Amino acid sequence: MNSPYKGKTGLKRAWNALLYSMAGLRAASELEDAFRMELLLSVILIPSAFFTSAGGTGKALMVASVFLVLIVELLNSAIEAAVDHTSLDENPFAKRAKDIGSAAVLISLINVCAVWVLVLL
Repeated sequence: MNSPYKGKTGLKRAWNALLYSMAGLRAASELEDAFRMELLLSVILIPSAFFTSAGGTGKALMVASVFLVLIVELLNSAIEAAVDHTSLDENPFAKRAKDIGSAAVLISLINVCAVWVLVLL
């Protein structure tokens, strides 16, 4: 079955994609506590990166590492929503999917710490 949205091209498709993305950010902000905490962290860390003595590349790495956390958290939240939509019953595959998504978030947070320490040392 083809999606009715796939036929749209050009600016209309780009506009729709922007609206869907904004709806996703709004949903994550309203429904996901972890995303809100990481968003708050990014509001503090991203501007802070620009006030460090790091060079341009270092600042870019610092900012990118923070954005990576947000990206991974959004993907993890999407996985959790899809799994929960499928079934709320306990299932070892659902648990594995959620645990792996959570591990990805953890690794992205460790990455922020590592990048910031290495750039600032």
